[in-house]
Amino acid sequence: MLYRSDHFELRVPSELDKATWVSSREGETRIGQEVHFCTENDESWKNRRFHVLGICEDLGPRANGGFGGSDKAFAAFIQRFMAVQSNRFLKGDDIAIHGTIVPSAVQSMRSLHELVSELDTFVTQWAEEVITGGGIPIVIGGGHNNAYGLIRGASLAVARAVAVINLDPHADTRELEGRHSGNPFSYAWEHGFMKSYTVLGLHQSYNNEAILQRLDAMKADCTFFEEWIDEHSYHEAILQRRSLLSEETTGIELDLDSIQFMPSSAFTPSGITVEQARFYVRQMASLKQACYLHLPEGAPQNEREEAVVGKTLVYLVTDFIKCKITPLEDRY
Repeated sequence: MLYRSDHFELRVPSELDKATWVSSREGETRIGQEVHFCTENDESWKNRRFHVLGICEDLGPRANGGFGGSDKAFAAFIQRFMAVQSNRFLKGDDIAIHGTIVPSAVQSMRSLHELVSELDTFVTQWAEEVITGGGIPIVIGGGHNNAYGLIRGASLAVARAVAVINLDPHADTRELEGRHSGNPFSYAWEHGFMKSYTVLGLHQSYNNEAILQRLDAMKADCTFFEEWIDEHSYHEAILQRRSLLSEETTGIELDLDSIQFMPSSAFTPSGITVEQARFYVRQMASLKQACYLHLPEGAPQNEREEAVVGKTLVYLVTDFIKCKITPLEDRY
């Protein structure tokens, strides 16, 4: 797997990366000692089921008028993920680590919108190849703009539009005004790659009327966080959507902005807990045709925030893999 674009490149794990990420301790095995690290011109990654990719950019959030920092999430995650114990609950031998998509050249000559559009193509190519080969992409970091490339790649791989479910305070259905983190689902819908859009936990005061009208036009299935405050119906909402999507090829999206006090591109003190985020991921991973997991917008700024973001991402990714291997209904 070798991709090139004018301003982005896929950097496969180097020997220094592996030495930094993977630690060992006598008497135990960690999944970092079992995973497959991709190399350039390597095809053996296709024998694995789960494919982890970091996207180290904050161009999409900045193009949306937001804050940077989403380029730091993967670095906070990967060493902690490699340290997870290999045991009866999870082993690393069906996991491929692809490395990171990073900016590769001076970008001042192009607008942020143009760069995000170029990144879309790069992400699309990677996702399409992984899914066509029978794998499941797990994408960490970057802005929510990368949802468009994942949806398009999944749609091209299965030769039909796919369903998408997103747990997010923001619908990300802004106008088709040039690509950024606020409109990936508008573009995916407009270009025919997305069959249906389910978005859970929207915050009423942080989605403008044009966004809400676009959701209406898309016939999107929406819930609002305020409903959960009043009715305490969070688990019911998740289980209901899982049932509705049981026969659909579905992309799973979770914006870290949805978690209260999470260091992210759009921090909120009012949101779901980490345990509720895990419940969502575990339930959606149990969908038979869940085709990817996307965890964007983590934006740690210091050592403590790196620990919070990194460890949260580890829980979400390990939950997803465990519940894809053995769905919840087969566990208990």
